[in-house]
Amino acid sequence: MLKVENLTKRFGGVAAVSEVSFAVGEGAVHAVIGPNGAGKTTLFNLITGIYRPTAGSITLDGAEVAGLPPEALARRGVSRTFQNLQLATGLSAIENVMLGAHLKLNSGLLAAMTRWPGLTARDRRLREEAAELMAFVGCGAYVGAQTREMPYGALKRLEIARAIAAEPKLLFLDEPAAGLNPTETREIDDLIVELAGRGITIVLVEHDMKLVMNVSDHILVLDYGRKLAEGTPEEVRRDPKVIAAYLGAEASGA
Repeated sequence: MLKVENLTKRFGGVAAVSEVSFAVGEGAVHAVIGPNGAGKTTLFNLITGIYRPTAGSITLDGAEVAGLPPEALARRGVSRTFQNLQLATGLSAIENVMLGAHLKLNSGLLAAMTRWPGLTARDRRLREEAAELMAFVGCGAYVGAQTREMPYGALKRLEIARAIAAEPKLLFLDEPAAGLNPTETREIDDLIVELAGRGITIVLVEHDMKLVMNVSDHILVLDYGRKLAEGTPEEVRRDPKVIAAYLGAEASGA
């Protein structure tokens, strides 16, 4: 589904990502790991259109998409969450999820001015669908809440609900378990498995190695912006280069 070739991003004289290549198969859960500063979020930002690459190629379903803006990628079925929550705090929880479905809305000026019955009915259905998505990700108790009233763990789930409201075929999750307690992390683990079971291809950045090893079909390891290794969880777990650079005792004791 996704193929990245020799992808490079330089900020001035610093190469945050350097000649990285990998591929993601349809229906897979593909994790990207590495130490802080390894280039993981920069890689996400390149693939999802927030940054333009300095060099390299990104193809989605065989079509070149490098440099396309996020809105164009959204129309091609790409959605994401962020390492730092990016929610509209002035909107309610359910309205945030409804934002994720904006591509399905009739946004024409005439329709908005006249509030055609069909538009009103569609808004009502979207609200119902958003409530169902909130229940699916485990924050259904906050359907009537404002985002500022919600705990951090629920907000992380809310952002996932908004991302899947766009009905993506390729979903990028940037540290979905960051800041969560062990129980919340296990629930995110289960949610990722459920999303994959629904046919969504997932690319995941995460520091929690237990979660990564549990849910991933394939793992890419970055170090200083370059690909250090890749393979199945077992292959990566046992790779001496990965153990030395990142996993350390956590891997050798697993």
